Amino acid sequence: MIDKSNKKFWDKFAKLYAPFMKKDKEVYDKICGYISPYLNKDMKVLELACGSGQLSFSLSKHTKSWIGTDFSEKMIFEARKRGEAKNLIFEVADATSLSFDNEKFDCVLIANALHIMPKPDEAMKEIYRVLKPNGILFAPTFLWKEGKKRKLIKRLMSISGFKMYQEWDKKQFEYFIEECGFSVLEMELVYGGLAPIGVMIAQKIS
Repeated sequence: MIDKSNKKFWDKFAKLYAPFMKKDKEVYDKICGYISPYLNKDMKVLELACGSGQLSFSLSKHTKSWIGTDFSEKMIFEARKRGEAKNLIFEVADATSLSFDNEKFDCVLIANALHIMPKPDEAMKEIYRVLKPNGILFAPTFLWKEGKKRKLIKRLMSISGFKMYQEWDKKQFEYFIEECGFSVLEMELVYGGLAPIGVMIAQKIS
């Protein structure tokens, strides 16, 4: 179920999101560097919480097809403004209640979203369902418990209307992913943004 207050925040922030993220381009280039070796031109990929396409445009070049989705209609509007391609389209979708068939995708990407979901396990159930046997999950996620304390940043974000429901460190996040039916293949920490990002790459246990 969609958190309406959280959706309101992202709708409001949609126009500013892409310009805001430019400052972290180096961080997201590193994330793409970890993910791209797992992709190939035969793969169908679903991206959840794609925002305005920060990862979509770079990574979709390596795949057969890429569907970028977000629960914010305004985020999808901003993504489409940047252009779609033959193998890249954007759609509005709720990550916790997807309309796609079982075992449809080779990979699912969900970046920096699980920690802002009230019930991330519901999204993980849907991800597991739509992934093919042995399918790959890419889940780069802010790990707010790693590294230095970021109380001031979190407080300022909270004042702006941003909601964060989950705070994990590396081990806790790995455990969460494994409990959802996945085997961790790789987990690297990338620094430079609001908080360390754990680049989670895992495989569905069939």
